[in-house]
Amino acid sequence: MVVEESSCVYKNGDAPVEARVKDLLSRMTLLEKIGQMTQIERRVASPSAFTDFFIGSVLNAGGSVPFEDAKSSDWADMIDGFQRSALASRLGIPIIYGTDAVHGNNNVYGATVFPHNIGLGATRDADLVRRIGAATALEVRASGVHWAFSPCVAVLRDPRWGRCYESYGEDPELVCEMTSLVSGLQGVPPEEHPNGYPFVAGRNNVVACVKHFVGDGGTDKGINEGNTIASYEELEKIHIPPYLKCLAQGVSTVMASYSSWNGTRLHADRFLLTEILKEKLGFKGFLVSDWEGLDRLSEPQGSNYRYCIKTAVNAGIDMVMVPFKYEQFIQDMTDLVESGEIPMARINDAVERILRVKFVAGLFGHPLTDRSLLPTVGCKEHRELAQEAVRKSLVLLKNGKNADKPFLPLDRNAKRILVTGTHADDLGYQCGGWTKTWFGLSGRITIGTTLLDAIKEAVGDETEVIYEKTPSKETLASSEGFSYAIVAVGEPPYAETMGDNSELRIPFNGTDIVTAVAEIIPTLVILISGRPVVLEPTVLEKTEALVAAWLPGTEGQGVADVVFGDYDFKGKLPVSWFKHVEHLPLDAHANSYDPLFPFGFGLNSKPV
Repeated sequence: MVVEESSCVYKNGDAPVEARVKDLLSRMTLLEKIGQMTQIERRVASPSAFTDFFIGSVLNAGGSVPFEDAKSSDWADMIDGFQRSALASRLGIPIIYGTDAVHGNNNVYGATVFPHNIGLGATRDADLVRRIGAATALEVRASGVHWAFSPCVAVLRDPRWGRCYESYGEDPELVCEMTSLVSGLQGVPPEEHPNGYPFVAGRNNVVACVKHFVGDGGTDKGINEGNTIASYEELEKIHIPPYLKCLAQGVSTVMASYSSWNGTRLHADRFLLTEILKEKLGFKGFLVSDWEGLDRLSEPQGSNYRYCIKTAVNAGIDMVMVPFKYEQFIQDMTDLVESGEIPMARINDAVERILRVKFVAGLFGHPLTDRSLLPTVGCKEHRELAQEAVRKSLVLLKNGKNADKPFLPLDRNAKRILVTGTHADDLGYQCGGWTKTWFGLSGRITIGTTLLDAIKEAVGDETEVIYEKTPSKETLASSEGFSYAIVAVGEPPYAETMGDNSELRIPFNGTDIVTAVAEIIPTLVILISGRPVVLEPTVLEKTEALVAAWLPGTEGQGVADVVFGDYDFKGKLPVSWFKHVEHLPLDAHANSYDPLFPFGFGLNSKPV
C-alpha cells in the first residue's frame, strides 16, 4: 500500500529537512531501512529489487553500460526506469544513483573528458577546478545520475601507487586548494551553512563524494589498498586536512578507503570513521563503503560475510556498496539486527543520514532526469573549458639544450615535421583509466581530439606533417628534411592495483623511440602519463624540449595551443620528479631531498 501524501510530512517539500527525515524514518520497517543502506550494481537492479527489497541506491562499475556507446539519453532512460520502480514501492523513497565521474562524466560516450586530477593539480587553479566541477555536474545530471564518486583527495606520497593520477599532488595545501571541485559539483553553500551538514544547490548539481577516507595516498611503498604507517598526528597533518575543506563546503558523502591504517582496515576502523569523521569533525552526511569493501575484511575475501557486515556497519559504514549479492547482505543484516549484534540505533543513524542527503539533493521533489540538460553533454563551452585545463596543466621540464636558445614555441610554418610515438594519435591513451571502462582503452574510444589531430589543425597550410606511430628506418634515414619532431610517449591506461608499478619506466620502448629520433632530429618530447616516470640520461641530454602533459583527456588541442606559442606554459609540478625509483618515496621537507625536478618546478617558454 502506497502511503497517502496528505498526511505525510516527508512528502511536504516546504517542511524542514530534519522534520521530513524524522517522519519518514518513523514509518519505515526494518527491511525498508536495510534496503536504504544497500547499494547494488545496475546489472542486478530488477524491478523486484526495489518493490520487494526497497533498495536505496544503484551504481555502475567502470565499463558497465546499458549498451556499447550508450549516450546520455540512454543512461537517463535506464536510470529513470529504476527510479520509477523505486517510486512505486510502499513509501516511494527515490533511489540515489552513483557513478565514478572522476574527470567528467567519463563512463558516457560523447561526454567531455577533463584532465585527470594530477594534471589539475599542476594548474594550481582552484577556480578552474570549481568550473570543471560545475560542468561535470551538468553532464552527470543530464545522464540521470545524482551522485558523483568524486573528488579523490588522496595526498600522494609515492608515485609507485596505481592511483597516482587520481590525486591532485603530494602537498596537503595543494590538495586542499583543489577541493573546490566539491563546490563545483554541489554548488556553493551560503556563508551561514553549518559545517559538515550536506548541501546541494539545485537540479543542476550533483551529490559529491570525497574519498578515500583516509590515508589512501600514503601506503607503504605505494601499494594500492596497502597499509599507511603513521601516527594519528601525521594523519591529521598530512591526510585529513582536505576532508576538513570538503566538510566546510557541505560535502554530502564520504567513501571509506580500502587501505589500512597501522594494520587496521579503514572499513573496520570505528575510531577514524565514527569518533573522528562523524563525532569530532561533525560530518552529518553518509559514509559509503567502496566496491565490495566489506568482503575484504575477511580472508579469503568475503568468506565470513556476516562478520564483515557486523564489523563495518558498527564501525560507521552507512551505505554498503554490495554490489551483487544483495539478498544475502539483506538477510545477514536482518539477522544481525534482530540478534542485537548491530544495534537498532546504528541502523537508524545510518538511514537518517542517507535520507538527509536524499532530501537535501531534492530527489523527492524531482526524482527523474531533467532532459533539458542533454545539450550540455560534450558541448562547445565544456570542451573549451577542458582545453583551458589542458593548457594550464602542461609542465615544461626542459626548453633548449642551452638556456639562451629556447626550443619552444615551435614554428607552426615549418616546412616538414615528424610526429611519432605511441601516444601521438591515441585518444584512449590520452584519457587514461576511468574512461569508458574501469582500466581505460586504446584508440578512438569517444569523441575528442588527439595530439596529432591538434597538430595538423595548428600548423600552417604549407607545412607537411608526417605521422608514424613508430618511426621507420626509412623516415629516420631521410631526417635532414625535417625541421623538428614531436614524439609523444607514455603510459597505457590503468586503474587501481593494476597500476601499481615498482619500475616506472616509459612503456612500449618509449625511451628507445625518443632516443632514436632525438639523435638525428631536433625533438620535443610530450609525456602522457599519470605520474613521473624514469627519465634516462639519454632522454634528458638528447631532446631539445620535454613537456609533462599528464593525462589530458579528450581535448588534445590544449597541448598544441601551448607548444606552438598561442599560450605560455603555466603548469608547476604537483609531485616531485624522482631521479631513480630506489630513491622513493621522496619527502620535499627532508634534508636528503634530491629530486630530478622539485615539487613546484615548471619553466616558461616565453621570456618574462
